Amino acid sequence: MPAWAEPKAFNLRIVRILGLILLAVLLLPYVVTPFYRIGQPVSALMTWRWLTAAPVSRQWIEFGAISPYLPRSVVASEDAKFCSHRGIDWDALQEAMDDAEDGEVARGGSTITQQVAKNLFLWPGRSVVRKALELPLAMWIDLVLPKQRILEIYLNIAELGPSGQFGAEAGSLHAFGRSAATLSAREAALLAAILPNPIKRSARNPSPGVRRLAGTYLARANTAALQRCWHENRPF
Repeated sequence: MPAWAEPKAFNLRIVRILGLILLAVLLLPYVVTPFYRIGQPVSALMTWRWLTAAPVSRQWIEFGAISPYLPRSVVASEDAKFCSHRGIDWDALQEAMDDAEDGEVARGGSTITQQVAKNLFLWPGRSVVRKALELPLAMWIDLVLPKQRILEIYLNIAELGPSGQFGAEAGSLHAFGRSAATLSAREAALLAAILPNPIKRSARNPSPGVRRLAGTYLARANTAALQRCWHENRPF
C-alpha cells in the first residue's frame, strides 16, 4: 500500500469502528427491553444522579400493591388513550406539532409509553433527535411488554419529588408520609398533578393550580371512557 494511502485506510477503520459502536448503542434498548418483563429497571436520570453523587430515593412497589387510584389518575392526566394506542397517540402528537408550528406553547403529546422510553434509555429536554429515537422505541416497548407492565415501570421510575424521589412509593412517602398502597383518590390525583415537573409543583404543599389540576384528573379518572378502559383491559 502506498504511504499516502495508509492514513486514509486508518481513518476509514476508525469511522467503521465508531459506526459499529453507534449502531450497538442504538440497538441496545431494543435488545434489553424484552428482559424488562421482570425485574426492577432504573431510569437513565436515576443512573446519572447516582454517577454524580446526587441523592436518589426509589423503593420499587409492585403494580398490584399500588393504590388503584394512582394508575387511574396518572392515565387520566398523562395519556387518556393509554389502553387503546400502540405506544403513540398520533392525534395528540399531531396537535402538539401544529401548536409548535403556530408558535403556541406546545401541549404534551407524549404517551406514557413514550415517557417510559425516554426515562429508561434517553435524556430529558426537547429535541428532534430525541423524539426521533423515542417514537420507534415506544412502539417496540408497546409490542413486547404488556400494558400493565409498562404502567408499572412508569410508576416506579417517574420523578415524583423535588430532591431525587423517583417512583410512586418514594413520591408518596415524601408528599404524604405513607406508602403508595394507601393513597386516597385525592392524594393520587395530587401526585398525578405534579407531573411532569415535581421540582416546581408540590403534592405536599399544593398550590391552587395543582389543586385545580388534581380536581380535573379526579373527575377524568371517573369518566365512563376510562372505566371501560380499565374493565376491558384485564391487566387493570
